[in-house]
Amino acid sequence: MNEPVLLVRDLVAGYEPGVPIVRGASIAVNKREIVVVLGPNGAGKSSFIKAVAGLVPITGGTVLLDGKDITAAPAHNMVRLGLAFVPQTENIFPLMSVEDNLKVAGGILPPREVPKRIDEMYAAFPDLASHRRIAAGNLSGGQRQMLAVARALIVHPKVLVLDEPSAGLSPKFVSMVFEMLSTIRKSGVTILLVEQNARAALAIGDRAYVLVEGKDRHEGVASELWNDPVVAELYLGQRSAHAKTGDAP
Repeated sequence: MNEPVLLVRDLVAGYEPGVPIVRGASIAVNKREIVVVLGPNGAGKSSFIKAVAGLVPITGGTVLLDGKDITAAPAHNMVRLGLAFVPQTENIFPLMSVEDNLKVAGGILPPREVPKRIDEMYAAFPDLASHRRIAAGNLSGGQRQMLAVARALIVHPKVLVLDEPSAGLSPKFVSMVFEMLSTIRKSGVTILLVEQNARAALAIGDRAYVLVEGKDRHEGVASELWNDPVVAELYLGQRSAHAKTGDAP
């Protein structure tokens, strides 16, 4: 069996020394999978993937990308190593045009390749092509997410990592974003996704992990987890059916 393209082992990370938010979480992401990270509020999901992307200090564990240890790699080197991160907010330059956003993102590519990649992004995201001269800040929420993802994809990443891509979007745009991610996976891109909208994320995912208090507590096939009683207890806070009425919460 091939090694996972992204392997995180026993990750410990946090913003303050001695105060970890991620407490030994482990996940594996295989090539061309969509892997979803779920969990209740405060579970450490966003901190986990930000640590993977080099944005939160890591104090324990390892992060391997295609077998290469990137645990200590600074955030600004991650895209060159093959990991592209799309944060939940501030993921575009709102005062720049759509096309200039793509040009800046493609800056690490050979100059001759940039126009070709921009054209490929326009082919993949037709809405962006029709708004190429418009300031990115004037796009709809869904279009902004398209641009953020296109900016990440333009450099041919091995793994695309996203933090809450549906946050703040209307149901129409939520559907659009998840359809986009499904299409991207079909094109051969591996995706790691943190998402609060569990139902929508599990509908497109291959596998999923549930984080609770900074540690992976459960995993399984995405399509099976929505009705999994363990997920209901860990993620939704629901008590198991055999719990007695008089038991302490």
